[in-house]
Amino acid sequence: MKFPDYFSNVASDYAAYRPQYPATLFEWLASLCPRHELAWDCACGSGQASRPLAGHFDLVVGTDASPEQVAAAEIDENTRFAVAMSEQVPLAKRSADLVTVAQALHWFACDAFYAEVDRVIRPGGVFAAWTYGMPHFASDDVERVVHEFIDGPLGPYWPAEVRMVLDGYSSIGLPFLELESPEFAIDLKWSPARYLDFVRTWSAVGRYIEEGGEDPVAQLESELQRATPRGNENLAVSYRLDLRVCRV
Repeated sequence: MKFPDYFSNVASDYAAYRPQYPATLFEWLASLCPRHELAWDCACGSGQASRPLAGHFDLVVGTDASPEQVAAAEIDENTRFAVAMSEQVPLAKRSADLVTVAQALHWFACDAFYAEVDRVIRPGGVFAAWTYGMPHFASDDVERVVHEFIDGPLGPYWPAEVRMVLDGYSSIGLPFLELESPEFAIDLKWSPARYLDFVRTWSAVGRYIEEGGEDPVAQLESELQRATPRGNENLAVSYRLDLRVCRV
């Protein structure tokens, strides 16, 4: 079975430069679970959600279809990683107290995956999927430059599934009992160079380079230099998390 593989070629950069999620998100998710024996982090990438989950569960199993991503994951004493498609994972029936999908549900939001969640999760367990879309900057000029880059040069290269990210997963139908959730955000203070390292892990950037042979981030870099306020070494950037949480 094939999967849309946009990140294996940047697995090491993905591990190094993708942002971390707020600790309060994982604390809240754990508080919803009656038991804390096992969490399954599906499409774990290099473990951006798996590692913080390990502070709340006896064991966290992260699965991803990309061997390169799994190889880049940092293993802790109570985390395990396996290469597996989202629709068929090496977990026992009724074994997971929590199933998470961080910034990935748009790649496999389908009945076969939901059936696997239903198989693996314990009755009363929790399913949570979240995403983040357009960035918001403290500087209006910087935000304009980044948004124009996302919609302009990168526009034709975004995979069709990204439309689900931009609508905050609101177009995804979930077959479970949905719960209300508080608001969470990723708040960062990064240098322009650090932000550009993150940009280079985007799927549209990889497709642009593959098809055109040029790095589009060089254009963004020069525009950021002109737009960044003088005296500011770091960019204040925030991503709102769009969260869908269900009781299964």
